[in-house]
Amino acid sequence: MRRRLSTEQRRAQLLTIGAELFARRPYEDVWIDEVADIAEVSRGLLYHYFPSKRAFFLAIVEAEGAKLLQASAPDPTLPPLDQLKAGLEIYIGYAERHPDGFRVAHQAAATDDDLHRIQRSRITALRDRILAGLSVVTTVNEQTRIAVTGWLAFVPVAILEWLDDPAITRDELCDLCARTLWAAVGLRPA
Repeated sequence: MRRRLSTEQRRAQLLTIGAELFARRPYEDVWIDEVADIAEVSRGLLYHYFPSKRAFFLAIVEAEGAKLLQASAPDPTLPPLDQLKAGLEIYIGYAERHPDGFRVAHQAAATDDDLHRIQRSRITALRDRILAGLSVVTTVNEQTRIAVTGWLAFVPVAILEWLDDPAITRDELCDLCARTLWAAVGLRPA
């Protein structure tokens, strides 16, 4: 028997189910009917919340990105390098647990305007967060801003490469990413 949920609860339930499915399988292999069956709702109700599969997928990418951004919020009591490593641990861990979803979101953003917009918004928030942390240990200027923005493009590519060929450990990947940022902004790790 179907459980009665508020509008917000039902939408959250559908997003959670969709995120689980898209994390395990590519976009093309996820069916709206399957999501509706798992949620024990009609296909029509799902389309009431999301007008298309694409709109559903974009809502999932946006919601998951927001969760990842929130989960990776830095601990201001830690030194900047430790804040960075803690955020990287969360980010890499997410990619490790949801490799298909991570691939779809990052690879499709290169050719999809809506996904690119979502990704740019997340990159801007991450960049600003990192620049605020760096301001404690170095002067932040346009060069620093560009270096951090470039580094934020490097990290998903490095993670995707690692997912395909984990020739180094997770800790080594995290350290590589942290050292790369430090080098890009002209700092030496303590």
